[in-house]
Formats: sequence, C-alpha cells, structure tokens
Amino acid sequence: MKVVTKTTITEYPLLSRGKVRDIYEIDESSLLIVTTDRMSAFDVIMAEPIPYKGVILNQITLFWMKKFEHIIANHLIASDVKDFPEPLQKYADELEGRSVLVKKAKPLPIECIVRGHISGSGWKDYTKTGSVCGYKLPEGMLESEKFPTPLFTPSTKAELGDHDENISVERAAEMVGKELADKVAEVSLRIFSEGRDYAEEKGIIIADTKFEFGMVDGELILIDEVLTPDSSRFWPKSSYTPGQGQPSFDKQYLRNWLSAQDWDKTPPAPALPEEVIAETGKKYAEAYTILTGQTLLL
Repeated sequence: MKVVTKTTITEYPLLSRGKVRDIYEIDESSLLIVTTDRMSAFDVIMAEPIPYKGVILNQITLFWMKKFEHIIANHLIASDVKDFPEPLQKYADELEGRSVLVKKAKPLPIECIVRGHISGSGWKDYTKTGSVCGYKLPEGMLESEKFPTPLFTPSTKAELGDHDENISVERAAEMVGKELADKVAEVSLRIFSEGRDYAEEKGIIIADTKFEFGMVDGELILIDEVLTPDSSRFWPKSSYTPGQGQPSFDKQYLRNWLSAQDWDKTPPAPALPEEVIAETGKKYAEAYTILTGQTLLL
C-alpha cells in the first residue's frame, strides 16, 4: 500500500483539495473522496505526511457509518475499488483502503459539534466566561470533566486556512432553518451518545467530535468523516484524570509538540521529526485497533 500525499486522477474533474481529502466529480450524482496522508494542525498542512493515516481515517469512518445506519442514512455507494468506475481501476494502488464512492450531497453550511467533556476551546471559554458556546455551566468544573449531558455547539465552516467560528444554536437555525437545525442537533447527540458508549466499553473516551450532514433529494444524510482521530478527541479511559489535559489517541499529541515550538501557527509549519511522525501514526493505528478489534494490514 502506498503513502499518498496528493492524487492526480486525470479522467475526472478535481472539485476540491482540502487539508486531507481530494474530491473528484464522477458524474452529476456521485463523487470520489480520497483520504490522503496529509496532516494538518491549527488549520495548517504539514510538509510531512503521516504514513497510512488516510487509510485509518477512512476505515474508522466506514466502521462507524455502518454502525449508525439504523439512526441515519449516509452517503456511501462503494468502498471497494473493484466496485468503482472502470477508469479508476488503474489507480487502485493509490485508492485501495483510503477512498469511497459517495452520493453527491449538498452539505449543510454548519459543522455539528458535540462536546461530552470540557476541553480545548470549550475549557478556555469556560475559564473566561463560565459558559461554553452560550451554555451556562456550574461553577468549579475541572478541565476534562464530563458534562452532565453532552452539548451541541455548532460552528461555521471556514475556508481552507481560516478558522471555524462557534455560533449559537439560534444562529444555526437562522442559517439552515429551525426544523433542520433541530433535526441535526438531535441526530448529532444521538450518534455521539451511542458512539461514546461503545468506545468507552473498548477503553476510549470520546471527549468531543464534529459531524457533517448534507441533503440528497430532500433527505438529511451523514457525510464526510465520522468519529475519527482527526475530527474527535480520543482519550485512553485507563488514565483519565479530571483536572488536567489528557493523553490522547488523536492529533492532540502533534498539536502539543507544535505548541512547544517557536511557531506562530501560520504556514509554513515546523518540520516534523521522525519520532513525532511515527508516534502520531502509532496513535491513529492504536485507535483503529481498539475501536474495531482489527489490525490494519498496511
């Protein structure tokens, strides 16, 4: 299996090249999404890839989408390259394990964030205001403490290189309509709660995450990535200690290393040492194995 940082599929138009994913238009109703090994942190793409990270992210998403099919439909058409259109077969060594053929959806203009624990920007918000994204919280909460109930805290979707902006539930309703906003909040909280309960049984605390939804023929569906180490905070349950930051199975390890460097979080990012690349990849692979009970043969 190849390490893939960028794809060039000439038979189909490239619709977007994001921080991690290359997206091609197959026809008027379907897309090819390729999850590369590009790594981003603080909305900056690193010069060095994390080998096979894209395969791990793609496989974790496939695992969760299947698990949540009883809650909401998703955009998947095919995940085996053998089932892709014939012109894609010659790219099989680049696409295997890291790509999906999906329905073309109209993405909602909001990120659907669910927070189960107080961490990251939520913790910073709380220490200044006593609230998280407009939710007034009890006094005296500790960093990493579990919320009494998970919070739905939507945000805007930023362009590449910009930062998402937290918005109120009321603002989300203005952007997509109250009925749809209520629906995505309800589905987001349900998926998060079910996923969190499953992960905790396996030894991982999902502290927070973001979901994306889109519309196909008037139906709300789940799109993009689901409960991955890129879109979530994964903490080992065995060492969980409220009152401090937690070790993690996600990109927080890389963020912590970058934060310790003399870097203003604008491109270019510092060069990643081999040990940081290896340790980051190890954490992603470990998360996959713990959640699915399988080991990826890369």
